Order: sequence, then C-alpha cells, then structure tokens
Amino acid sequence: MTDLRRIVDTLSEKGVGFRVLQQGSIDTTRSEGRLLLNVLASFSEFELDIRRERQMDGIARAKAEGRYRGRKATIDVTQITTLKAGGLGASAIARTLGIGRASVYRALNSKPDTP
Repeated sequence: MTDLRRIVDTLSEKGVGFRVLQQGSIDTTRSEGRLLLNVLASFSEFELDIRRERQMDGIARAKAEGRYRGRKATIDVTQITTLKAGGLGASAIARTLGIGRASVYRALNSKPDTP
C-alpha cells in the first residue's frame, strides 16, 4: 500500500492523474477515486497479511509434527573442512566444489551439526 501511495503521490506532484480504464470508478483526480484506490490497497494488504499468518501457522504445525525440516544442506561442511586442512584456500575450495566463495566462508564459520 505504501508503494502504491508513493507512486500516486509522485504522479500527482507531476500533474498526472491515475485512472483505471477498465473500471471508471478509480480515478485519482477525483476524491472518490482516491478513496476507492486506498480501500482496495488496504484490502490487498489485509489479504497478504492473512496469507502470511496462515503460512506461518502451517509451518509451525508441520514443525511440531516433525514434517518440516527445511531444505537439505547443499554444502558438505566436512568436505570443505577436509579441503581446507589439505592446504586449499577459500577460492580454490569454491572452484573445486562449484560453489561461491562466500558459501565456503559461511561453512567454515558455522558450527558443525551434531547428530
């Protein structure tokens, strides 16, 4: 809603009105049109919040039931540690494994997972 309001305000400052051609009732050059635009934007934001809440509830429920574990790790920290111990630097490890150098640093700084 904030972005929509900012866009409409920027257009208004430039002397430009916003009008939806398919729905003649939304015309920001008139007070009714501005009201309707704000109401529609508010409903859209409300729906987004509800969707986000439902998603978070679903994730919490799945975690409680043991069905949600997140995505599987794509980087083997032990492999990176072994290559590092073998004398390779972060850039060489990244090239060897086909990953980014930042991923190597993250893996080296992370605590190893304990089973």
